[in-house]
Amino acid sequence: MGAKNKIDYKKFYDRVGKLIGWDFSQVKVTSEEEKWDFYQEVAKRCRKSDVLLDIGTGGGERVLKIASSVLLLIGIDKSQEMIRTANKNLGKSQDFNVRFFQMDAKDILFPNEFFNVISCRHSSFYPKEVMRVLTEGGFFLTQQVSEMDKINIKRAFGRGQEFGVKDETGKRHYVKGLKKAGFTEIQTFDYDAKEYYKTAEDLIFLLRHTPIIPDFGQKPEDFKTFARFVRENKTVKGIVTNSKRYMLIAKK
Repeated sequence: MGAKNKIDYKKFYDRVGKLIGWDFSQVKVTSEEEKWDFYQEVAKRCRKSDVLLDIGTGGGERVLKIASSVLLLIGIDKSQEMIRTANKNLGKSQDFNVRFFQMDAKDILFPNEFFNVISCRHSSFYPKEVMRVLTEGGFFLTQQVSEMDKINIKRAFGRGQEFGVKDETGKRHYVKGLKKAGFTEIQTFDYDAKEYYKTAEDLIFLLRHTPIIPDFGQKPEDFKTFARFVRENKTVKGIVTNSKRYMLIAKK
């Protein structure tokens, strides 16, 4: 692909953050063969009288969809920018039973056994701290990104998040940590779905705002690689890659 296209992709990179900010809900992507919707799985285990904690809540746009499932929803994230975005999304939603706080998952500033259900999507968590603030009989659910996620992108760039790490390394680590913390009922689930990004801008937004390709856009050759990837993976459904996820459900 010629120099003109490379310059266009660089412009896309500079522009998409300003247009969309941190709102991933604006990214146009479709998936095939996903086996679950994470926050719907969380909602299934919630009662109207429950207090729910969402660790690593990000912009909050996903967890806000299930706010009506509980009495009180607390979302925490260590990023001040993320919490600022989450509060903006909260203002648009008009949910009155939700609070977002800047807080580190290592030190959850709530009393012991305060939450009936705890969720964590694509963020780090600390099993002992989760165990501490979860009520007896409560559920902890987490969805994490597998090492083989977006594998065609990582191979194209020759680098990437967990690139070269054996698949299921993270899952085994978290299961071991949950068992050590005292959880005895732990279920594991996996899927490897196809994802189709409608435009190059949508895929650039993903790469710019996630660690899939470290420092994406900081190297001049990234845009040449990106252009080649788009050309080689463009289909009638969109630019194809994969979404590999695992989910753990633990009961205290």
